[in-house]
Amino acid sequence: MKKFSTLTLVALLIATFSAHAQIQKGNVFVGGNFANLNLGLDNPSIFSVDITPKAAWFIQDNVAVGGYVNLGLKTQKNSATTTNYGVGALGRYYTGKDVEVLRHGRFFAEGTVGFGGVNVSKGGGKTNGLNLGVGPGFAYFITPNIGLETMLKYNGLVGFGNSTTQNNLNLSFGLQIYLPGAGTANKVKRDAGI
Repeated sequence: MKKFSTLTLVALLIATFSAHAQIQKGNVFVGGNFANLNLGLDNPSIFSVDITPKAAWFIQDNVAVGGYVNLGLKTQKNSATTTNYGVGALGRYYTGKDVEVLRHGRFFAEGTVGFGGVNVSKGGGKTNGLNLGVGPGFAYFITPNIGLETMLKYNGLVGFGNSTTQNNLNLSFGLQIYLPGAGTANKVKRDAGI
């Protein structure tokens, strides 16, 4: 009987964590976005990928601040290789209500600022400097702790090199895991009487 009670208590705690572990003050999210995925099968062969890991902390309900790292690569047979990189700060604001059509979805806006660059091999040019980005997105929570998202984002790079500016518009897809912070964990323990 004691084993059954312990299992019941653990299940209750997990369910309570799940109910509170999204976009409330004190919680965190970690994950990443993927853009420009391409694996060419014809001749000439192309391979490209752009990965952006992210982590942020909710400073208040619906508002998160954190950081990102961006790594990208584009190669093509008998052509120059393009690499891009970036590191900086991000901010997100989620709308206050679930979207009615998709009851577990939220729109958000994301802005980023940091240092980045785009470098093309074989004398193709480079730009390194201040990287700014902004765009809307949509997160669909497949569970209370896991969100699938898509985002349309403008990225601008202003700096020095062969070209002083680079501009692009990216459509990316991502996965974020929302974890309860210390405040949420303490509230769950208080609610459970632990």
